[in-house]
Amino acid sequence: MQIVPLQSVPNQAISILLGGQNCQINVYTKAGGLYLDLYVDNVLIVGGVACQNLNRIVRSTYLGFVGDLGFIDNQGTSDPSYDGLGARYSLAYLEPSDFRDS
Repeated sequence: MQIVPLQSVPNQAISILLGGQNCQINVYTKAGGLYLDLYVDNVLIVGGVACQNLNRIVRSTYLGFVGDLGFIDNQGTSDPSYDGLGARYSLAYLEPSDFRDS
């Protein structure tokens, strides 16, 4: 597991190497909460995914992303909000060995 560094701002984009994949992650706030887009090599893998505590974001191996992403509430069980990013809420990259498909 690798923690993706995020800031406590409403909208942000980060470029990061995850599992050997060149990723761009956009995290943004809308009326319904926090959302995420994931690109690998400038190709959209998933877009507009609602960010929820302990809920995998990519979920499907057929999309071609090795591993998955998920938010963790370090102080409870709430879904993430931008003002707690990087402190209360962490975005984790999960390698395939970190989880078991259900």
